[in-house]
Amino acid sequence: MANFNLNKVILGGRLVRDPELRQTSSGIPVTSFSIAVNRKYTSQDSTTDEQTADFINIVAWRSRAEFVCKYFRKGSSICVVGAIQTRSWTDANGQKQYATDVVADEVNFVDSKGENPAASYAQNSYATPSFSSGEEGEAPKFEEISNDDDLPF
Repeated sequence: MANFNLNKVILGGRLVRDPELRQTSSGIPVTSFSIAVNRKYTSQDSTTDEQTADFINIVAWRSRAEFVCKYFRKGSSICVVGAIQTRSWTDANGQKQYATDVVADEVNFVDSKGENPAASYAQNSYATPSFSSGEEGEAPKFEEISNDDDLPF
């Protein structure tokens, strides 16, 4: 039997608070933030769907951390692709503590520029590609190729 290991998660939600950029002692940028992810469920004493939210802790490093802190604010919709990481430590009382985080490999915008609470921070940072053909609604003009014999395929 083959050894199969896979640790990948895709989450979409809203930031619970503004992310804050920190640096490790060696100067590596890092941010930790939480996102609220809505989840529907049916309770035992009800036949209708109810909704709750799960609060997921995310850690972003280096340029991803800087990107999150620059362009996202509390309430911003965000899509995070990453891996689940567990860690443990012993607290001041000698008790073993555990935490589970998602380490972000990718961070993406979800809101359109006008809907995003952080839009004022990101204006003119990313231009939406557009095609201009001269007249509004006119289809792009392509050059006709008369002889297909010269094509490499």
